[in-house]
Amino acid sequence: MGTGIDTAAAAEQAQNLWPFLLYALSVVALLGVILGVSYFLGSRTQRNKTTDLPFESGVVPVGSAEETRLSIEFYLIAMFFVIFDLETIFIFAWAVAFFELGWQGYIGASIFIVILLVALIYELKTGALDWGVLRRRARGGYAVTDESREAA
Repeated sequence: MGTGIDTAAAAEQAQNLWPFLLYALSVVALLGVILGVSYFLGSRTQRNKTTDLPFESGVVPVGSAEETRLSIEFYLIAMFFVIFDLETIFIFAWAVAFFELGWQGYIGASIFIVILLVALIYELKTGALDWGVLRRRARGGYAVTDESREAA
């Protein structure tokens, strides 16, 4: 009934998986060796006041810099930059293979870009990209706004 053809195709697919499995096992083994060597050979430090200080580019804080805390906006902008930067890499990879992917690739990339635009509009609407005065939309009564700061 054609089972010989199906068996041959399944055997060929299984044979094509061996390089992937070998690669995956070698990556896991290398990761284990690196973590094991660093655990046994790495230096151990005792926790003290110096190790608990914020570390900024190798500069030990002096004076009031130790008590300085950065606003969450710095971290939000950095996180959004990394996310959109990675998404840009995916779009460039699609652009390189544009002719090989055809219409299916174009539709897939269009859906991906639409999802990015929806996420960006959501961030703009919630105020996540506002720099300066906090104007984030209140969700469940726990958003930080200027009025809640003045009341506290």
